[in-house]
Amino acid sequence: MCMGSNGNDAGSQRSKAIDKQIRSDEKRMAREVKLLLLGAGESGKSTILKQMKLIHTSGFSKSDRDDYRVIIFSNLLTSLKLILEAMENYEIKFENKENEKYVDTIHTDRELGTGEFFPNEYQPAFRSLWLDRGVQETVHRGNEFALHDNLAYYFENLDRLFSSTYIPSDQDILRSRLKTTGITETVFDLGALTYRMFDVGGQRSERKKWIHCFENVTALLFLVAISGYDQCLVEDKDANQMQEALMLFESICNSQWFLQTSIILFLNKEDLFRKKLPFSPVRKYFPDYTGDPKSFKQASEFFQGNFRRLNRNPTKDIYVHFTNATDTNLLKITMSSVQDMILQKNLQTLVL
Repeated sequence: MCMGSNGNDAGSQRSKAIDKQIRSDEKRMAREVKLLLLGAGESGKSTILKQMKLIHTSGFSKSDRDDYRVIIFSNLLTSLKLILEAMENYEIKFENKENEKYVDTIHTDRELGTGEFFPNEYQPAFRSLWLDRGVQETVHRGNEFALHDNLAYYFENLDRLFSSTYIPSDQDILRSRLKTTGITETVFDLGALTYRMFDVGGQRSERKKWIHCFENVTALLFLVAISGYDQCLVEDKDANQMQEALMLFESICNSQWFLQTSIILFLNKEDLFRKKLPFSPVRKYFPDYTGDPKSFKQASEFFQGNFRRLNRNPTKDIYVHFTNATDTNLLKITMSSVQDMILQKNLQTLVL
């Protein structure tokens, strides 16, 4: 009997320990917010993650910045290669014939080593080509061949970039481009909560990897480059970025995986959208737009309405924010309102 009693006591202790662990795990999970970043390629998801690293963690280390110097040089060289190819396709000539001598330099593959600075021999080529009227004419048609939208920022800062002491600034890093493959996670604490933010590749070939990220998601951040209304896709020059985003949003918004999930829609790159509206009419790409061609308010409301109408669940709210992912202060304000929404929606389950 005694042995049986001791055995029962031991079993009871184990049961209590298991129950305690379960309660502890439930409490920890209640304090954990899982955010999934989704959206088509070039929408700015990776920039949002970089901002979270800047705002809520220790930012970028010296080693990180050395790595980004390699990426930024590659961004500039690759973009010039794209421009030269497009000039050939569009039969656009250099205004300055002297620039022909730089073509071989640009087409020669060159990668920086770790800790290496920008090679001085590329500076005159970069500067002279960027100033050429033929190159600028091609850049203005960049929406037709998926040219990155941050080139002007870098080429206006060539002296700083080619300095022998150049360390990429936060803004340099935010504007750099590196295709996301697989899944990137950023973890940060905000108040009493721990946020786990996941970024998955936006190109079509990456989307099949999303599925196992969907379980127990607190909220979904869906990013759209609102400036992409006139741009083609990186992977399909005949497809429109905004149309692609609308199709993707419809499938995600009405997916069985997100029936109970709050959806936050970031209409991103609003600064670029404002700049291009006067020169690139929305109606040319979306004939059903009947508003003022130059009105940011009317054009932005048009696209916001297009996304809202895709939601087939009358009980699901879509929270919309206009953002510029490279603007740290604006993103702080936006994420603060996102946090408030998450807290309100989960007040019953979150242990504060």
